Amino acid sequence: MGDIGQRKADHLTICATEDVGFRGRTTLLECVELVHDSLPELAMDDLDPSVTLCGKTLRVPLIIAAMTGGTSEAAEVNHKLAAIAEKRGCGFGLGSQRAMQKVPESAWTYDVRKHAPKTLVLGNVGVVQAREQSTATLDKLARDIGADALCVHMNPAMELIQPEGDRDFRGCVETFARLARELSLPVIAKETGSGISIRTASRLREVGVRYIDVSGAGGTSWVGVETLRAEGTAREVGERFWDWGVPTAASVAYSRRAGHQVIATGGIRTGLDVARSIALGATAAGIARPLLQALREGGEAAAESYLDRVERELLTVMLLTGSRRVEDLERAPRVILGQLKDWLALGA
Repeated sequence: MGDIGQRKADHLTICATEDVGFRGRTTLLECVELVHDSLPELAMDDLDPSVTLCGKTLRVPLIIAAMTGGTSEAAEVNHKLAAIAEKRGCGFGLGSQRAMQKVPESAWTYDVRKHAPKTLVLGNVGVVQAREQSTATLDKLARDIGADALCVHMNPAMELIQPEGDRDFRGCVETFARLARELSLPVIAKETGSGISIRTASRLREVGVRYIDVSGAGGTSWVGVETLRAEGTAREVGERFWDWGVPTAASVAYSRRAGHQVIATGGIRTGLDVARSIALGATAAGIARPLLQALREGGEAAAESYLDRVERELLTVMLLTGSRRVEDLERAPRVILGQLKDWLALGA
């Protein structure tokens, strides 16, 4: 399968086994304090955690976020996690389909529809690659796997450290504009671990993009992943930029402020993280590396147990803030503390 297959295998192994989290920077979700309500006038059975995203209803506001594809091991991960998403009513995101385009015989590793016939499935392509391809080609790429929407990922920080990475990021705004106009499926602008600034969110909205997956700083550092693959000067630069990016909490708030429907990813680990993200304006939240690790360590049962806990924590927050529905969390009283207050003052 060549270099791209090896890169995909490296990414999967590194994410599952190495410490590639941000070292000093956090998501800043810990700076969101939701106010306790001692008289919520609700029962747990009253709570409705469902949301609508890209035209599909999710039973809970969770997405098993984009991770992998292109190898037999990736196929096993995709198929197992997609089946879990189907069972639980979550969304499911695929990793970059670049391998599928370069090596067409790897397309089966992205084929999750037989495991998840009703699930919200998100395809995935890099904006630099999309720049060079027709809208019809990208439309087919998404439809070949039965995707409901296409994530178009932005990852300049990661690419600059990656030994075989891209170095030219011109024309990407116009690519988003073209796809927003012409693609038959919703376009989701997706970062890859470095978050979304006010400027990026605003530019994307101006060219017609309605959805953002923030993939903020504080979770998996994809600069860190590529640093572990790099050598020499590239590795030294990667070490310096390991913690580069806009924290997840700020990224969610900026994207919501710009008018997007938002998926919060990047360091989401608990139901409280999910609730805090929704309070800042997210519609749903995505979890990736913790589920990969749970799957590797204990199989599907461990991954489901992890999600059980996340859901229970989310419902607990909803009741304790008097939030009958998920969208009520965005209106629930909260206190913004510490560095997040400074980040949110930017451009206010």
